[in-house]
Amino acid sequence: MGSGTSIGRVRGLGSAKEGAHHWWRQRVTAGSNLFLTLWFVFAILRMPGYDYGSVHSWLQNSWAAVPMILLIVSVFYHFRLGLQVVIEDYQHGEKRVAYMLLLNFFTVATAATAIFAILKVAFGAAA
Repeated sequence: MGSGTSIGRVRGLGSAKEGAHHWWRQRVTAGSNLFLTLWFVFAILRMPGYDYGSVHSWLQNSWAAVPMILLIVSVFYHFRLGLQVVIEDYQHGEKRVAYMLLLNFFTVATAATAIFAILKVAFGAAA
């Protein structure tokens, strides 16, 4: 039953001493996801049209591209933190390491692809 002293368990400083830090990162990214998603919904609702040209010209504006990139970073980091907990809880041994590496690769690759697409449009790729 013993995993350190009782005061250590109360403070959230288990054997890894990182439980509270991970918890706070999840809460901060959840808050930023909420704020940025609300911005995104209202920005989309205020657009005059939803055709390719309208969305493309909207995303060329830095006031749209920068929050979009922040939304991508926040959502994918929150995604990674959540799945890390699932993997740590349900996988053991070498499988855990393999799944964590796969999760990290997938998260970085998909977020980088999305950010690249936003930057390509923002810096003037032809419509």
